Amino acid sequence: MRRDRLDAVVDDIRTELGDSHRAREAALPACRLVIRHASLAIRAVHRGDAGTLATELAASERFLREAQDAVRDHPMVRHAGFLHDAEKEYAEARLTVALVAGDSVPSHLDVDVMAHSWMRGLAEAASELRRNVLDRLRGDDLDTAQELLGAMDDAYDVLASVDLPDALTGGLRRSVDSLRAVTERTRGDVTTTILQTRLRRAIEAAETSSAAPRT
Repeated sequence: MRRDRLDAVVDDIRTELGDSHRAREAALPACRLVIRHASLAIRAVHRGDAGTLATELAASERFLREAQDAVRDHPMVRHAGFLHDAEKEYAEARLTVALVAGDSVPSHLDVDVMAHSWMRGLAEAASELRRNVLDRLRGDDLDTAQELLGAMDDAYDVLASVDLPDALTGGLRRSVDSLRAVTERTRGDVTTTILQTRLRRAIEAAETSSAAPRT
């Protein structure tokens, strides 16, 4: 093979890899901002801060679209992992909002992320419900706590039924195993609180009955 041919091939490769490198350098900081703003959005959900939630969700989506656009023509970079994580965090924020509100969950097409990013986001969003369940228990809102626990159960049941290799699901199995553990702890907390509440009410009813004047 002639040297000039080698030089031409390597020059083409160098150009291609250089373009991919620039795409990576543009997408990485955007992905970090996606994750940061998604985390702040989830905190706002827990605090019931609708204004901050809207602002942080919008910022997270804006940076995600920037990252997606930057690597759209560079599949090697697009599937390097960091974009998947950013998509997962954004999906988690969107799904947490829906689950806490009791709304229909948006699909992966609705939030424009890869399917496995959405599934991992759902697993983590369902885990986030534990905090809301405990808040409801402290507020003696047992009905809502049980509804949220039901949403955790539904998410686990659906995700556990996805029997595909981790190479296709982005390591979903680990997320589902974690969700199962969180759900079982939460179920124990809900059950204990319900039993304690029933006992307290029974005692109060007995005390009220015994204190009532006899005729």
